[in-house]
Amino acid sequence: MRRVVGIDVGGTFTDLLLYETEADTGRVALAKIPTTIANQAKGVLAAIDATGTSASAIDLIIHGTTATTNAVLERKLAKVGLITTRGFRDTLEVGRRTRPKPYGMTGTFEPLVPRDLRLEVAERMNAQGEVVIPLDETELRAAIERLKGLGCEALVIHFLHSYANPAHEQAAGRIALQMWPNAYVTMGHALLSEFREYERGTTASVNAAVQPVLDRYVRLLQTELEKKSFGRDLLVMNGNGGTVSARLVAREAAKTIMSGPASGVMAAAETLRQSGVANAITYDMGGTSTDVALIHGGVPEVSSELTIDYGLPIHVPMVDVRTVGAGGGSIASINAAGMLQVGPQSAGSEPGPICYARGGEAPTITDANLVLGRLDPKRLHAVKNPVSVEHVRAIFEAKLAKPLGLSVEAAAAAVIRLANAHMSGAIRMVSLSRGYDPRDFSLFAFGGAGPLHAVALARELGIPEVLVPARPGLTNALGCLVADLRQDFVNTLNVPLDQADISEVQRILNDQRARGMAVNAAEQNEIVETIVLHGADMQFRGQTHLIRVNLPSADVSREEIQKIFETAYFNRFQVHLPEIRAVLVNLVTSVVGKRRTFPISALLDASDRASALDSAIIGERKLYAGGAWHTATIFDRAKLPLEARFAGPAVIQQIDATTVVEPGASVLVDKVGNLRITVGSASE
Repeated sequence: MRRVVGIDVGGTFTDLLLYETEADTGRVALAKIPTTIANQAKGVLAAIDATGTSASAIDLIIHGTTATTNAVLERKLAKVGLITTRGFRDTLEVGRRTRPKPYGMTGTFEPLVPRDLRLEVAERMNAQGEVVIPLDETELRAAIERLKGLGCEALVIHFLHSYANPAHEQAAGRIALQMWPNAYVTMGHALLSEFREYERGTTASVNAAVQPVLDRYVRLLQTELEKKSFGRDLLVMNGNGGTVSARLVAREAAKTIMSGPASGVMAAAETLRQSGVANAITYDMGGTSTDVALIHGGVPEVSSELTIDYGLPIHVPMVDVRTVGAGGGSIASINAAGMLQVGPQSAGSEPGPICYARGGEAPTITDANLVLGRLDPKRLHAVKNPVSVEHVRAIFEAKLAKPLGLSVEAAAAAVIRLANAHMSGAIRMVSLSRGYDPRDFSLFAFGGAGPLHAVALARELGIPEVLVPARPGLTNALGCLVADLRQDFVNTLNVPLDQADISEVQRILNDQRARGMAVNAAEQNEIVETIVLHGADMQFRGQTHLIRVNLPSADVSREEIQKIFETAYFNRFQVHLPEIRAVLVNLVTSVVGKRRTFPISALLDASDRASALDSAIIGERKLYAGGAWHTATIFDRAKLPLEARFAGPAVIQQIDATTVVEPGASVLVDKVGNLRITVGSASE
């Protein structure tokens, strides 16, 4: 018997999927409980208990956490001190000379490390990695003592051009580790060996600021699990869609930022693979926000240029997820100009939407869905004593409908339309802005609220099909369950390709591969196959943008690199530039340890499935769509037979989500249990 658990901690709910296998049989257990914001570990333990399985019987736990993301967004961070090259103290504050509000004259920026905690020492490397000024170790020791005296918990050492030659950073790091009271010492080159001092410095600063936060949380969780006799492996999701051992995760804590959204994308990629779909836009609408990403050719888009907040670029490889502040708990209100606005404020899990009956009195997107008949007030998850629909309607009337001069239904529909506008903008950012046509993709809708809005969003964007997975509200937990072990590396060369030392290029790529294999070796019993992906960031001389190209192996030739880049550039911009020299900027390698496959079809219990479609019908309910009330058929998702077909208007209910099939749309239940919704048009 082998038991593997995937757990995702979201802003509203903590989700868990347990997969239990013995011989050729498998069983899935699930849990969905409110997140314990003050101490996420309590929610994790409660979710495990809810499955009826003891922690001691679990062989592996893979955990996606919002601890580091929330810490940065809420600025609940460790006190960080920074030591840098003399003359570059203000690099993190000057940044790229942008403004918080590009088209306004207002806005504030608070640097992650205050100026009085940014100290300078004598040392200097040039861009070729040559020593210009030796490191003054006496001055360095004095700076370390000063930062200790100022109460700093974590330390960053960030020297100019350390990507070209890290000798000074390495020497300073050895001294710092001897003097610093803990292990929270981040050297910029060790986390990101890439040019651009500002981005490398902010990445290192974010890492230092969240390192104690993540370390304390992981240690607390491990301690609580050990009390429950759990003595096996604990893996933590990284933002690149891979996992890393909990023993190592705090060392590069910045890589766990956006791990929650990344897990959902990885679940989508695996579901699509087993469903025979190559291209999809993932759409994850939860309680507090919506995350969208793009999967092309079965592979999620990855970016090394995430900006989590103004002035905080984080240049480590992460699944390229765009987030907007529109979730089920997003609050609808009338602003000072008398206009309707939705979000970014959220009711969260406490007090939550009005219909959660936890004291919330502000109208939210979830409440709007309830008013419009899209949700069943008697089946709201984790709501013991639901309020009446009339109570919710009365608040909508007082706070939104009357001020706007609309009916309650029209006001609620306006809330939905405005929320959809926010989300469609994010979808355009991951598709149209990169040259992809949304009409060539499916919309993979998940999260507790995603399937409620998916058909309307797809119609607005011209997307022909919506795919709703078997467990949409638990998809992020599934992502933890199917995620591979993945290590990403980057080194900057920044030289014209025709002048690059190809033997050095090959040495760096092979070294990156060896480092990744060494990290993954700690969890070798979980790996069934290792895949190594090499690539390069390139540009034509004089350009600022980079194009990442895939390299066939570490032993690639100069001619191969040139041809690959020219082909990629033409495919992107439809132009040849033979007269301009290509520049090899960064070398990148990903080492992916593939874990055992999880059968997506196991997410729905076959014994619950009805033999005929009529047996899955629960009843009927009034549904407001397209400016009118319709009679919608209500289906039980668990009972829908495979290959079943039916048309909207319909509502499909399950424990973790509700799917709305609007008039004019039609549904097919595919071979693995996904809902494949052909969007059609409202007039059909």
